[in-house]
Amino acid sequence: MKPQLKPLADQVILITGASSGIGLVTARLAAGRGARVMLVSRDSDTLARIVREIEAAGGVADFATADVGDLRDVQRAATKTIERFGRIDTWVNDAGVAIYGKLLDTPMAEHERLLRTNYFGAVHGCLTAVEHLQREGGAIVTVGSIVSDIPSPGMGAYAASKHAVKGYVDSLRIEIVADRLPIAVTLIKPAGIDTPIADHAANHMDGAALLPPPVYAPELVAEAILDAAQHPRRDVTVGGTGRLQVLGALHFPALLDRLGPLLLPKLHDRTRRGSAHDNLAAPVGGGQERSRDQHGRRLSVYESAGRHRVAAATLAGATLGLATLAWLRPRRDDS
Repeated sequence: MKPQLKPLADQVILITGASSGIGLVTARLAAGRGARVMLVSRDSDTLARIVREIEAAGGVADFATADVGDLRDVQRAATKTIERFGRIDTWVNDAGVAIYGKLLDTPMAEHERLLRTNYFGAVHGCLTAVEHLQREGGAIVTVGSIVSDIPSPGMGAYAASKHAVKGYVDSLRIEIVADRLPIAVTLIKPAGIDTPIADHAANHMDGAALLPPPVYAPELVAEAILDAAQHPRRDVTVGGTGRLQVLGALHFPALLDRLGPLLLPKLHDRTRRGSAHDNLAAPVGGGQERSRDQHGRRLSVYESAGRHRVAAATLAGATLGLATLAWLRPRRDDS
């Protein structure tokens, strides 16, 4: 059954990870366009302040405190949304944490906590969303990453969690189609985005953690999320450079193995002291939309074109041409 998605102004949207970064920008943008928004995160004080700001600007919002790694917390957030607004039309899985450091240097407790938030948080969100959307329909939008498709030295645990999220979301989509449920399932795959994720990450590198370049503005991701809330999309990559990185990794994996280490110095700044706190186990510094000092591009031609059929077709043709050239190149066994 084809999902029939409502205009944004007629929607109730639940957003996890809404106390900072992409989730916060999306919540404010959605409320500004008339949606009723439920903000979800672990940071109740910050959420309460943000809701007051949204309402002062004329929007309608509420909040629920939840750790997405706990299924019961997620279910309680959904229940509060139904009680407050009567239904859920779009569910956005955005909560996420990061670890900077080599995999062999990553403490197992941190690795497990990251998976609990990034992977199981998305699983818990999807399970709960399907329960509430399967009758009346709606959209599930999950924020993955371009590292859902490629490895990321220095952020290997984060990349592994996003690979897992992609595998789950893509498999869930097939099952929803097979069961003819009126639910659109979208995976958003941003490149490096100007959010506080690096400032809040567990950091085992020398100096301050940096966002992987190039860095794009969070509004680009928020626009992609809200577009997917209104129009069924399979997946959306935000950041044209990120898409090129994925294509390069797909067609030239051995080259990536050799060039990948060049990324490591770009993930930390030895001239600045790293943050003394991280948000793996508890919220830190809520209410920030952006990083402290990295500025994001406000235009992604690739992502914008994806929302317009003619431009998307042209872009797809160009991408197919590049992929064909890569496929036709002489091949050899790299094993």
